[in-house]
Amino acid sequence: MASTTLKKRKKHIQNPWGGFFFVLPSIIAMAIFVYGMIGWTLKFSFSNRTSPWKRDNSFAGFARYTELLQDPEFTHAFSNLLKFTIVFMLGTMISGLIMALLLEKGIKGEGFFRSTYLYPMAISFIAMGTSWRWLMDSAKGETATGLNLIFNKMGLDFLQNSWYTSVSGSMFAMALPAIWQMSGYVMALFLAGFRGIPDDLREAARVDGASEFKIYRHILFPQLSPTFLTVLIILGHISMKVFDLIYGIASKGYVTKVLAIYMWQVIFDFQNYAKGAAIAVVILVMIAIVVIPYLIYVNKTEEAK
Repeated sequence: MASTTLKKRKKHIQNPWGGFFFVLPSIIAMAIFVYGMIGWTLKFSFSNRTSPWKRDNSFAGFARYTELLQDPEFTHAFSNLLKFTIVFMLGTMISGLIMALLLEKGIKGEGFFRSTYLYPMAISFIAMGTSWRWLMDSAKGETATGLNLIFNKMGLDFLQNSWYTSVSGSMFAMALPAIWQMSGYVMALFLAGFRGIPDDLREAARVDGASEFKIYRHILFPQLSPTFLTVLIILGHISMKVFDLIYGIASKGYVTKVLAIYMWQVIFDFQNYAKGAAIAVVILVMIAIVVIPYLIYVNKTEEAK
């Protein structure tokens, strides 16, 4: 009798429909508010809906996309985004790796330093943007504030900069607060990667006479290649859809305009819904080009294991 009851319970637990109905609300919500909205945006990008007063939803083909290629503001925003992405990714990976190297062997007060490095992650991009807007004020000399004032007091006037108002260096300056915020997160990923490498590999290399430099170069860094790939994908995804940081610092200024800012302007200021939808699709495709190969790689790696 007891064995029969136990079999019934196992059969009930192994019933796949129970799990399906449990996650069904999430599936429906995702189908509507994620993939449904993506489909709606894609439909709008192929329409003639270029005015809130002229409700023309007729099919326009790739007219909106060819219009983007001929739009100097779009190419300017795209160029700014590439500059921001390159500086942000390189700066964050290098600073995060350096911080991880300083902590990975274990030092006194490691918990304090980890918390300090990770603290910027707790600040929202919009709040951080407001603070960095003051820090990167372009005023110089006696009227300087923020970083320029610090340089002035230290007698380093040659380091004073126009920061985000400079045509040539605006996106490099805009990447500074992003690097400051995300470096701690990257440090945590690299630190976890270092701690996951067995100590036996280091000891064996030391016994063979390898220097610390060679241990890192030939043993530790190759072991971190999956972590490097993960960091690369995460930072690339963040940079391509950046909006709130730049909006908090420079609002919708032309000099620092990126695709997300331009999309906001086109939809809400110019009320050109079809063109704004086309920009949104371009951003989505860029993110997909970065993320999808990574997901395929992870899936194949898990299957191999």
